[in-house]
Amino acid sequence: MVGGLFKAAEEVPPLYAHLSDVTSCCRKKKGKQKKMAAVGESAPSVPSNVVIKTEPEYEDDVVSSLRDVAVKREPAVPLLSPVSGPQPLAWSQDHRLAVSTSGSLSVMELTCDVRATKQDLTLSRTSIPVPNEAHKLRVGPSVEVAQAMEKFSLHPDPTIRQLFLTDAVINPSVGMHKGIKYASWSPVGCDSCGRCLLACLTLDNRLTVHSSHRRLEWNLLVDLSKKYGERLRERAYARKDCGPPEANLLDFDELQRRFRMQTPLGMEWSSVYTTRQVQQDNACVTADMVLLAVLMENGDLVLWRFALPFADGDDVEFYDLIESGVARPSGVAWWEYENADRRMSGLIVGSDVGPVKIVPVGLSKVKGYFTLRHPVILWKECDDMPVENIKCVSLIHPIHKSSCSLIVASRSCYVFWCLLMISPTGLNVHNSHLAGLQSLPVVSLAASQHGVAFYTASMDGWIKKLTPTFTANSVIFKVEDLLQPESLTGRRIYGISVSHNGAYMALVSTQGLVGGFHPISRTYKVHFLALKAPETAAALLLDSPAQNLHKMADLLDLLRSDILRSKRVPAPLRDKLDKKIQEADSPYLWRFKLFLLRVLLQALQAPQKDRSWNIGVLEANGAGLGDREEGESDRVKPEKEEEERRAEVQAQIRTVETRLIRENMKKVLGVVYLNTWITQNTSVPTCGLMDYLSKDPNDRASEVLIGHVRKKMNKQMFSERCSLCQAALPFDDHKQAVCENGHVWLRCVLSYQACQTLTFRRCLLQDSVARLPEPEDPEWIKKILQAPCALCDSPMI
Repeated sequence: MVGGLFKAAEEVPPLYAHLSDVTSCCRKKKGKQKKMAAVGESAPSVPSNVVIKTEPEYEDDVVSSLRDVAVKREPAVPLLSPVSGPQPLAWSQDHRLAVSTSGSLSVMELTCDVRATKQDLTLSRTSIPVPNEAHKLRVGPSVEVAQAMEKFSLHPDPTIRQLFLTDAVINPSVGMHKGIKYASWSPVGCDSCGRCLLACLTLDNRLTVHSSHRRLEWNLLVDLSKKYGERLRERAYARKDCGPPEANLLDFDELQRRFRMQTPLGMEWSSVYTTRQVQQDNACVTADMVLLAVLMENGDLVLWRFALPFADGDDVEFYDLIESGVARPSGVAWWEYENADRRMSGLIVGSDVGPVKIVPVGLSKVKGYFTLRHPVILWKECDDMPVENIKCVSLIHPIHKSSCSLIVASRSCYVFWCLLMISPTGLNVHNSHLAGLQSLPVVSLAASQHGVAFYTASMDGWIKKLTPTFTANSVIFKVEDLLQPESLTGRRIYGISVSHNGAYMALVSTQGLVGGFHPISRTYKVHFLALKAPETAAALLLDSPAQNLHKMADLLDLLRSDILRSKRVPAPLRDKLDKKIQEADSPYLWRFKLFLLRVLLQALQAPQKDRSWNIGVLEANGAGLGDREEGESDRVKPEKEEEERRAEVQAQIRTVETRLIRENMKKVLGVVYLNTWITQNTSVPTCGLMDYLSKDPNDRASEVLIGHVRKKMNKQMFSERCSLCQAALPFDDHKQAVCENGHVWLRCVLSYQACQTLTFRRCLLQDSVARLPEPEDPEWIKKILQAPCALCDSPMI
């Protein structure tokens, strides 16, 4: 038992005991579909007829899994600097790709622009430059540091002198590399705009957190390396729960310890946690927070707590220090378990020498969370194969119908997997390795959360897809070669990453060997592969549990490209969407329909190819004037039909937009009714909204709501005034307000107040605008202004 609560990790034989039965499966003829089973001896025998796939199976008329073939998408983005860091690619939940290079952290944002007429990806590029000044770790008084440097640079013991002279962290004079070491995205909804924070670690060990508060602009929020260095100085560089060290900097072991305790190797964000806080008036309020776990070179895990929404460095505080006890750590990832009322968190720590373990994380202030009493060993053999690219996916076991975790990591040419299941008897651990995947070590591993799949890439350019299939107590992986376009074969791959919903894969690569020789100069590019077919994307969008178009932007982009190519909305998608709207009249489905209509309109407005050469051909063949006029009349007819079709689509767009706006207006009026206890003039133009909604006599819901609001207002009328001339602003258009003197103001799509300031926010897709919250606004109005765009679900920037 682990602490009397969970069962300890079961004894697993060494790696090489499993390879004989696995590698035999890999000697089949190349090109055939392979299945690879690697199960630890701790798992009992399982009936062969109990196999359940984790990939969702759809009807044949909707999705054909055979069509999910990797297709290259343009453009291929060139990088200005070589890539750097062990994992150079990181894709966020809000569809931004971070690429680590030696000159900057390049960020590419995928935008599903309904106004684009080309099928290519719409990417907005920004970057966070690497600071010019080198970052120096402080380990003590400058006088003592100078004495230590002089002593160890001339130390009589060659082993100590060599260690000192070759360590770039302790002795920066040997030359510190410049660039980005690691980048990690927070969950969505952490910054002031409801988007992701970006943690950036440079090769000179500077850890900072950034946010994009404005469009295509990055701001430094906090320097965690500086804050942690100040904390260590205050504690005299003591260990956790210990007094100041007795040794000084003239002891080489103490000098190494002080440097390693503040040298980050990597960092990962947790999920968003909700805590309860008691105010001074004994009122209980809920607050959101997120943790950032930083793995240090000595094995320590430093946890930072970020109060959400995070907008200032003062909102971050030191949370905890966990001594993992892992020698030579290599990577870290979060393990989070949730099943009904039982929730737990831990940190998966890998080592350069082989072992993998889960370190408990105490979340005592988070309601419903329990803490592991002791670490859980996932793999204990010290076989000198480093553990890298740790990924953890939480899912529902298809046989036991309970929550479980599948952990996958690369170890040289092998892939380590571990299945964690919590049963009434405790925590069950099943683990083993996959062999024969790559001929060279795995350099990158990516996980697709939706329709669980893993992708591995080696330096020689081969990419494998691993699809897990669950039995009662083990996992079987189906291994497939990812068919790449011919232009990508033979390139040297440095890293891969999969978008949030698994629609795209990004890979960064450079030229491979040319005629057996390395190229004289290298150019680094980021390529994009579409992993799903448009039919698959349509099925996932129709049944999306998120009910948010912005969160599904990568799948939407697949549909956008398909509609622009075919100039039509697929009939099965159109029919199923209309059927779902009739069954469940949700705003998400109406926004989805609006998106399809807008893209279709752009496809119909795309410029047609020039057909004037047909006339020249007719003249060259001696065609008469009558034949030419007949050809021109044949062309006028389809053009007229296309114009009529465009007009029909535009009318449908106006109808859907009006419906969405009216539903959002009723929602805002309902919030006003619930939060105004007396007659008061709020920033929401209540009278204007009621007049606008009352124009439709068939809307019974609006009529009832307006009656309740008018009764509470007690016949008082509050009209908006123009800030320039004090004239009344009529509410006859939801997009703008025009006073009698011709002053035009845009209306906020969230509160419908006229934005009469120089600064306001705009939707990411530029569909609408929203005003900024004012300090005097009540909390319920600030909550209204935090909502996304009512037309496309995009955040307000």
